[in-house]
Amino acid sequence: MSAADERLPVTDAETAALFADLATCKALVLAVSGGPDSTALLLLIARWRAKLRDGPSLLAVTIDHGLQPEARREAAAAKRLAASLGVAHRTLRWTGPKPETRLQEAARAARYRLLAAAAARAKAHVLTAHTLDDQAETVLFRLTRGSGLAGLAAMARVSPLPVFPLSSPGLTRRSNSPSRVAALRFLPRLPGRVGEGADDEGALLVRPFLEIPKARLMATLEAAKIPFAEDPSNRDPRFARARFRAFMPALADEGLTPARLAQLAARLRRANEAIEAAVDQLAEALAAPALAPLRRGADAPISLAAADWAKAPAEIRLRLLGSLVAITGDEGDIELAKLEACEQAVAAHLYARSSERFRRTLAGAVITLAGDRLTVGRAPPRRKARSARRENMPRPEA
Repeated sequence: MSAADERLPVTDAETAALFADLATCKALVLAVSGGPDSTALLLLIARWRAKLRDGPSLLAVTIDHGLQPEARREAAAAKRLAASLGVAHRTLRWTGPKPETRLQEAARAARYRLLAAAAARAKAHVLTAHTLDDQAETVLFRLTRGSGLAGLAAMARVSPLPVFPLSSPGLTRRSNSPSRVAALRFLPRLPGRVGEGADDEGALLVRPFLEIPKARLMATLEAAKIPFAEDPSNRDPRFARARFRAFMPALADEGLTPARLAQLAARLRRANEAIEAAVDQLAEALAAPALAPLRRGADAPISLAAADWAKAPAEIRLRLLGSLVAITGDEGDIELAKLEACEQAVAAHLYARSSERFRRTLAGAVITLAGDRLTVGRAPPRRKARSARRENMPRPEA
């Protein structure tokens, strides 16, 4: 696509293709902030829905985080636009105290909690307006933080709706980290495909604009003469994404355009899916009987032949171990570096043919190696509580 094409409005034919797999959904919740991307989402999906004889009900949801004085005005503008397009609208507010640090992360967690609640009430999937530019920024953001292959695959068009526990400050996600998504494959049901109804456990997050440049969405709004709000935090250098956004033009001059970065993510996602298929095959070969109690809802440890596990390529056995920890543990996401260290320790213990029993805890799970059996189960609460007390003890001055 040429630079000129990247500034053309989105056509009706493209719109129909973007939303085609949503036509048989019962309901859709649209995350509408009032910014250009989500305003374009509201406009385009309303146009698409109006041409269908029968299709999903639409609910636009605006989250007022209570962080900017203009938030109420922007929510009111989104409501007026939704009404003019024949779309129902609700404003949901993030109430309560706000953290002094990692504010954007906490706000994002609150936003997804509120969207998930709206989706549960409406039995709907959730649509966001993440664009090609957002995908490129995500690749860079994760690259700088040392993400693995699954992380660098960035955002998928369809994924489980993120779930943030209400008891957390909004910084622990349980549902769609790479390890958690991998774990879902071994459980009784997966989230429904787009086009099916959604329930409390099956709501999906759909990002229909991941291949559309932001400039095309803005051109679409300009052609329709529809105003939008600009979030000042998008230009605030205190936030990492704003800093990435500032130097993206320089990267594009060197050929590292948003389209190239998004293409990299797509290729990595393709490779990641192939690896996950291999992990599934290894799990079925080694742990199928042990997984049966979990499929019935029982809280049982998972045991498999350690020697057969060790024969698999390092990435495959690493992911299988991570999936089993995600299934049995109860302390949130697994840090990749810690998982790698644990997998290497298990493998080294096996290769050394040590007669000593191996035991290590990770993310609320306990991994043991005894004889030829590698077992992953829930860590005892007493051990976890004692460990937490040790971590919270004051440390001597250096």
